[in-house]
Amino acid sequence: MLYIVYIHKGDLKVNGEKLRVIIHCAIFAAITGIFAQIEIPLPLVPISGQTLAVGITATILGSRYGAFAMVCYAALGAVGVPVFAGFSGGAQVLVGPTGGYIFGFIVAAFFTGFILEKTKFTIPMAMIANTVGMIITLILGTIQLKFVADLSWNQAMAAGVYPFIVVGLIKAFLASWIGITVRQRLVQARLIGNRKAAA
Repeated sequence: MLYIVYIHKGDLKVNGEKLRVIIHCAIFAAITGIFAQIEIPLPLVPISGQTLAVGITATILGSRYGAFAMVCYAALGAVGVPVFAGFSGGAQVLVGPTGGYIFGFIVAAFFTGFILEKTKFTIPMAMIANTVGMIITLILGTIQLKFVADLSWNQAMAAGVYPFIVVGLIKAFLASWIGITVRQRLVQARLIGNRKAAA
């Protein structure tokens, strides 16, 4: 029996865009996993390259896709792939003292991208957006750290906020500069869409 299948050009275009988005999100989830291994050990919460990768991802991909890339990253780690800091993985990391920071990456990526989509993809605006993202990550991370590690608020702030303020601002600047620069190149190469939310 002969079957004739008709595929509309629009369907191919939609499927192509979806595939491109999935590839972009997978790439940036992998980059975040690599950056996570760059760390300076501290007693409870290490300084790592994760937040730099989160900022770069959100600056390039925007709110939805930036957040989705971080969901992919968290999901990979949750099923045991060693993508978290110190080549760790497993659901126990997400429910442990530092798990709030990983959940914070998702929220931070969304709002960082959202701010840029509602304003302009420029380095100054990216610096503001990434600083907001940093604050979100620190707040959510510190809340879980306080309750899981059974710390006082002062102890949680001392372990989960104060050591990261200066380095966080430095990473916010780097994420802004790298993210905007790379995004412009990708737009010129037509690898991402030249619109508010990267596709």
